[in-house]
Amino acid sequence: MTAAPGAVEAGTTDADADRVFAALASAVRREVLRLLREGGPQPVQALADHFDMRRPSLSEHLRVLREAGLVSEQRSGRQRIYRLEAAPLAEVQDWLHPYERFWRGRLKDLGALLDRMPDDDVT
Repeated sequence: MTAAPGAVEAGTTDADADRVFAALASAVRREVLRLLREGGPQPVQALADHFDMRRPSLSEHLRVLREAGLVSEQRSGRQRIYRLEAAPLAEVQDWLHPYERFWRGRLKDLGALLDRMPDDDVT
């Protein structure tokens, strides 16, 4: 990306991006995002049923995801319903895109090199 220092994407600061990457660093939080992506909005208890941890620990993971903008919370009576907010993930994808292009080019070059090499006849 060609963002100015202090901005990752228009309207997104380095601190915002750091929170998203820190949130994604946890396997538990990535699994929560997967559950929300595949199952839609869910109450905390439905999410907690997928993990072998105490509910306060899961609540801490949900807080990190909420502060990173990756999930939103809505109260419905006594329940808290969590929903995936995918916009920050698009910003991560935008940040990763140049690296993907880099590795695709490297693999293409490797494939071309292997195509030029003579085959070893093993008999």
